[in-house]
Amino acid sequence: MNLYAQFADRIAAVLDGLKADAVLPADAGTQAVTAEPPRDPAHGDIATNAAMVLARPAGMKPRDLAEKIAERLLADSDIEKVEIAGPGFINLTLTAGFWPKVVASVLKEGGEFGRSDAGKGARVNVEFVSANPTGPLHVGHCRGAVFGDSLANLLAFAGFDVTREYYINDAGAQVDVLARSCFLRYREALGEEVGDIPEGFYPGDYLVPVGQALADTHGASLLSQEEGVWLPIVRDTAIDAMMKEIRDDLAALNISFDEFFSERSLLSQIDGGVAVTIAELREKGLVYEGRLPPPKGKLPDDWEDREQTLFRATGFGDDVDRPLVKSDGGYTYFASDMAYHRNKFTRGFCHMIDVWGADHGGYVKRVKAAVEALTGGAAELDVKICQLVRLFRGGAPVKMSKRSGSFVTLRDVVDEVGPDPVRFMMLYRKNDAPLDFDFVKVTEQSRDNPVFYVQYAHARAHSVYRNTRDVFADFDQNRVILANSPLNLLDDEAEIGLMKRIGQFPRVLDAAAAAHEPHRLAFYLYELAGDFHALWNRGKELPQLRFIKPENRDLTMARVALVSATAEVLASGLRILGVQAIREMR
Repeated sequence: MNLYAQFADRIAAVLDGLKADAVLPADAGTQAVTAEPPRDPAHGDIATNAAMVLARPAGMKPRDLAEKIAERLLADSDIEKVEIAGPGFINLTLTAGFWPKVVASVLKEGGEFGRSDAGKGARVNVEFVSANPTGPLHVGHCRGAVFGDSLANLLAFAGFDVTREYYINDAGAQVDVLARSCFLRYREALGEEVGDIPEGFYPGDYLVPVGQALADTHGASLLSQEEGVWLPIVRDTAIDAMMKEIRDDLAALNISFDEFFSERSLLSQIDGGVAVTIAELREKGLVYEGRLPPPKGKLPDDWEDREQTLFRATGFGDDVDRPLVKSDGGYTYFASDMAYHRNKFTRGFCHMIDVWGADHGGYVKRVKAAVEALTGGAAELDVKICQLVRLFRGGAPVKMSKRSGSFVTLRDVVDEVGPDPVRFMMLYRKNDAPLDFDFVKVTEQSRDNPVFYVQYAHARAHSVYRNTRDVFADFDQNRVILANSPLNLLDDEAEIGLMKRIGQFPRVLDAAAAAHEPHRLAFYLYELAGDFHALWNRGKELPQLRFIKPENRDLTMARVALVSATAEVLASGLRILGVQAIREMR
């Protein structure tokens, strides 16, 4: 039950009636008419712009048309008051008797409450993490991992057919450096004194086990081989080891993928790889041989003034045309990225979402230009940038991990505080805003710790069930039974406020899915928990408002039904975010 969608239908019915009575022209379009919460809750429960949208085709002033719409809306038994505001907005206040219907709907639908078919089964590819397989994931990857996984959950709940994908950067110079770094550890495992790790190599201790594995498998045989022979052997072993570690680290956050796509495969494909992509664009006149003007300001050390193969990115909104082939004849990273996104499109994905780290912001325009050129505008790409995570412990910055050599790993964080605080807090800021993560704050039991506050609300709800059984031995918390309680007895302002908050859940989900912003759900759950805790505390101050009334079974059942509906929404929202809905705090 999405109450805003429900009242949008009721408003549409009123508008159809006005068309039938020739107040509105029969062909007046109503697609832009909305039914949504007013910005100020004091103005009512639902606001509609119907009069503003339709005044011109009706040949009327917006307020005059609003009066005619309001007159018919007042005939709806669930609407208590209709007010016209400003130039013609219409604000609706629903009756107190409407809100128990929301509770009944939650209890009947359970975990399906709020699920929609907004996506209509459309296929969407959510690519996230995609870290180079050159070491363990760091805390920045952690934020992108949680964001991408939660967004995928959210889109699936909104009716999309979602594929979670990881792009393995297993081609290029960085994996060759990885191989040489592992070969050094291999020599070390064979007893050689290798001294300090050379500059430019990967220094972390995480490569020691890879070196040992190579020694166990190959003995000393690789030492006598030329680099051209041992490097691909070591590289494949190292990539496999790093990807296993990455999978294990992600599993600690309860994250898995449907697809792991190899960049190297794009270099070997004859029917859809980089070469075919460039040839296809060349046929369209979108690839040419030319020279780029020098960048403004100080020239970078690797700047080359030469004729090269270029993609006409400027024809699709980018700042400059982009090189596709390096001076050594190899393909640029961008050329591989173009082929990769073309591959997504040929696999049937017209909706693509890429989740990138903070240092990739300057790359967005060129990849969007590539997708538009490659698909003729048939596919859309949304790039979500996850900004930096700053780690603190009681307000003091956290030092780097010795094991990684240069950063704090994802596993360091998860192992210390657990996956739930990590997942919730990584979503408790919008993705494009920097995030401060304090190991002390995320484990304290207070309202200032959002994940505790929300989980505690769910646990409190379940404590009500236990306490109800102590008073009414035959109490059954079956949702269907509770849905048939005398819910009309819920008439306190705090109870109605909580029911209103519950009623917002389906719209929050739809809006968060449409905007690709799972943080909206995290914020909503905190607000819902706050309303529930406030009602709990109100019962402490006013005994007549306590959930359990031994002398009044009907009222108790109605209030427990409200508690149950709250718990259902909390559990459903937490499940989408990948966080446990704890039933008992210990």
